[in-house]
Amino acid sequence: MKQVCVFLADGFEEIEGLTVVDILRRAGVQAETVSVTGKKAVCGAHQMVVQADRLFEEVQGKETDMLVLPGGMPGTTHLKEHQGLRQLLEKAREEGRYIAAICAAPSVLGELGFLEGRRACCYPSFEDKLKGAEVVYDAVCVDGPFITSRGMGTAAAFALKLTALLCGEKKAEEVGHSTLFL
Repeated sequence: MKQVCVFLADGFEEIEGLTVVDILRRAGVQAETVSVTGKKAVCGAHQMVVQADRLFEEVQGKETDMLVLPGGMPGTTHLKEHQGLRQLLEKAREEGRYIAAICAAPSVLGELGFLEGRRACCYPSFEDKLKGAEVVYDAVCVDGPFITSRGMGTAAAFALKLTALLCGEKKAEEVGHSTLFL
């Protein structure tokens, strides 16, 4: 079974994190929310409190197929500042595992130099943070192991693209049709 970690920090964009988990679980992926706050209750950008499945400390060293960073502010800033997460992202990049980010969160990948010479998209006004990337304005952009997306309005398309990468196009279409997205 495919395994995915969706990292949550206080101030994360709720729809971006939870849509990914919902759609991936419908596809049979073991998608878990992981708090980087030191507590399981994470408060989103719109004051929705979400109970994370795991704490960051519980997933260190755990092998996953994909790491996902939802956007939102100040959630993205908190993700960027978390040294353990930065190290985990570096390790995943070295191993060629999928790393996905939406909205403002692709800026974390840009700061780490992951997007150098690659195509990427993000929320408008964060383009300058995609250091070395060719900025595109697609809803979702896949370049090698990096998947980026523009924001809240593209969350379902983003989640379905992640599903296609992990489970195949047929499964993504099945989930898309069953949720009335496609």
